[in-house]
Amino acid sequence: MIEYFGELDKQIFLFLNSYHTHFFDVIMWWFSDKLIWVPLYLFFLYFLIKRYGWGSVAILLLLAILIALSDQISGFIKDGVERLRPSHSPDIKAQVHTLNDYLGGNYGFVSSHAANSFALAYFLYKFLKLNNRILIFSLFLWAVLVSYSRIYLGVHYPGDVIGGALLGLILAWIIVQFYRNVIERFCFSKQC
Repeated sequence: MIEYFGELDKQIFLFLNSYHTHFFDVIMWWFSDKLIWVPLYLFFLYFLIKRYGWGSVAILLLLAILIALSDQISGFIKDGVERLRPSHSPDIKAQVHTLNDYLGGNYGFVSSHAANSFALAYFLYKFLKLNNRILIFSLFLWAVLVSYSRIYLGVHYPGDVIGGALLGLILAWIIVQFYRNVIERFCFSKQC
């Protein structure tokens, strides 16, 4: 059964990774770059501070913990599972389209990019209390595109991305619950 899903994951990857244009090569390279998103992060930082004032200090600390957990746990899983990235897999690496000689590290399950972007999207959705469907859609579309860029670049299978997205969502949910059940309940009611 595991072999079947592994083969299916590989076939879906090869199908998705085979469609490239010069335009999307540039776009997907940018989507995968963490630094290009700094203005977006600053934009959300501004809204968190505007909404919560001094209370945003605790929220930003939790956000930093969330991203650190997401990144470190995904790295721990990669080292434990040791699933070769498509760009390193001997049986398909000749068929994998990569860009700028970027191959990533040896192992790919789970995708740190997917874990981090979905963790951030869920966290911001909950703390900014977004009720505008276009903003909610845009936030999660951003996470999907960042995650998909990893398949496009040839460094993750779809299963790596799905696993990373689930990890990020679960960790973000835990952090949000911690905030609601511990910090919000005890600190704000007692003025910690």
